[in-house]
Amino acid sequence: MTVPRDEHAIDTLERLEALLGPCSDASLQKEVPYVHPAYRAMIEASPFAVLATTGPVGLDASPRGDPAGFVQLLDDKTLLLPERRGNHRADSLRNILTDPRVALLFLIPGVGETLRVNGRAHISVAPDLLARFVVNGQPPKCVLVITAESVYFQCARAIQRSGLWNAVPPGTPRPVPTPGALLASITQGSFDGEAYDRDLPARQRATLY
Repeated sequence: MTVPRDEHAIDTLERLEALLGPCSDASLQKEVPYVHPAYRAMIEASPFAVLATTGPVGLDASPRGDPAGFVQLLDDKTLLLPERRGNHRADSLRNILTDPRVALLFLIPGVGETLRVNGRAHISVAPDLLARFVVNGQPPKCVLVITAESVYFQCARAIQRSGLWNAVPPGTPRPVPTPGALLASITQGSFDGEAYDRDLPARQRATLY
């Protein structure tokens, strides 16, 4: 039995290119296989990045953050990303053990453009690397050593459309449930969400590094 084709599905490269049109010269020329000095400046100004990985059980994208410049460069091909304390799920690290491919998206507060870095990573506990990222006397658990293969900036349209950097007026109500409320809902009340929310601020302060 032949399954009829969905005439509205974009399921071939030809259909996709016909939909989107040609890629601009700027979109092609901005991509380089190393960290250009202008791109280095963006990394040094960024306090937050999203790390994407892939592995046997699927994809993962997780946040990484510290004061601006928390990702360091050894040279124009090598980035160092510290792995701070977390919930020990280690989804990203587990993925890297089986598939070294990674992608990073750097955000800079107040700036519409973001920076994208695609490459390959390995996990290191080399003492000299850990020592570079000590905060409050605490080194990171490990350091991701990332070899850049493709680096380019992303235009500001997504940030502009989202209004991400628009100031939130003081006293604005939280638009989503608290972490405790989320856990209580997901577990159908078997998790003490109120206690979780009550203890969370102190626990976060104590385990930030």
